[in-house]
Parts: sequence; structure tokens; C-alpha cells
Amino acid sequence: MDKRKMKSTVEEIRARFDQEVERFSNLETGQSATMDAPLALELIQKAAAKVSPNAKRLLDVGCGAGNYTLKLLEALPNLSLTMVDLSQPMLERAKQRLEGKTQGTVRLLQGDIREDELGVEQFDLIVAAAVLHHLRSDDEWKAVYTKLWRALAPGGALWVSDLVEHSIPEVQELMWEQYGEYLAALKGPGYREHVYAYVTREDTPRSVLFQIDLMRKVGFEKVEILHKRNCFAVFGGIKSAR
Repeated sequence: MDKRKMKSTVEEIRARFDQEVERFSNLETGQSATMDAPLALELIQKAAAKVSPNAKRLLDVGCGAGNYTLKLLEALPNLSLTMVDLSQPMLERAKQRLEGKTQGTVRLLQGDIREDELGVEQFDLIVAAAVLHHLRSDDEWKAVYTKLWRALAPGGALWVSDLVEHSIPEVQELMWEQYGEYLAALKGPGYREHVYAYVTREDTPRSVLFQIDLMRKVGFEKVEILHKRNCFAVFGGIKSAR
């Protein structure tokens, strides 16, 4: 049986995130299940500020409660914001946290990035944190990366922080064991099994190299890996300025 058919539906994933607003509202720690979450926030903030110092328009894909946008506004104030998430409660919390943080516009878009219309050359900066691992088929991955590339203005940048897999089975097994040790040390064996269960139900990550190669194929002129630890990575790409 195709394992993708056994995965949670979009509606089931949305329902879980609707109940997790408080957990995703911590700017300092990000997601506790994500290794090096504070470092990922900082790296994307600093890379975005260096690469796109004149950015005016930000798209935050899978924005959750707004952690990444809040962090980016510390370095790039007064961005106009487009916040996209499956969960309406997440968007509402993000709006509450962003009020008064920017003089730019704030637009909320509740929906699935696979279906949302983003337009062409609408954004100077796109961030996608802990969201793309919900994509399923290779065709979906290509379509979404193509959509994000098209949505960037010339010279714009995409930054991704996400759960990743490994193409060598033995390496994947090793990294998964080490991740389990991290989770158990953090909150105990029960927490490890809880995280393992929802990752198995919901997620279909791809390797860093798969995504870097895909970014090049869809048109990103330059790509870069900022950080990788175990099953998590931070990376990005720049669209040609023409």
C-alpha cells in the first residue's frame, strides 16, 4: 500500500494545529520538538537581513503564531506581511502578536500552500518554517517550489527551516535514533513516542539535497545551506536579479 495514502489528511493536520496555538507562540524556543529551533530563527533573521536589506514585502508560509515574522521584523522593520497558514486560530494569534510591530500592511491568508494563489513577483522575501514536510508527492514538491520562485521578485530570497530525511537508509536510521535520544532527554520517553507518532502520521519530508537540487531546477540562481543538525536543516536560495 502507498504510505502516502495512510497519512493524515489536510483537515486532520489543520485540526491538530488549531489546538496547538499556545505551544507555537514562544518566540525564544520555537518548537520544542525541533532541534536548534532558536538557532534556526536567528540564522534566517541574519541571512535575510544580509541578503535582502531592502526587502519590503514578506510572505510567511505556514506562519503558525508568527515567530519567524516577529524575529525578521527585529532586523527588517516595517515589512508588509502576508501570513499563510492552514489554521485560522494560528493566524489570529499571529495577528495579535504582530499588531504594532510594523507600519506595513498585514494580510492573513488561511489555506493550503498547494492551492493558494500567490501571484508573480509579489514578494522580496519568503520564509517557510516547519511546513514543507507536509508535502506528499514529488510533483507537489516541484509545484510548490515553482510557485514560491514565481512569487519572488527578481533578486528575492527564500529561506526554509524544516524536518528533513536522508537518502541512505542507514544514515536515516542513525539520525532518527539520535533524534529520539534528544526527545527523550528533553521530556521523557513518552514525549519521544508522541512526536514519533505524529511525524509518522503527518509528515513526508525530503532530503536537503533533494530540495537544493529542486530549487536549482525551478530557477533559483544561488542556493545555500546555513545549518544542519540531525533531522533538521536551514537553507535557502536567491532568485536572479535579471
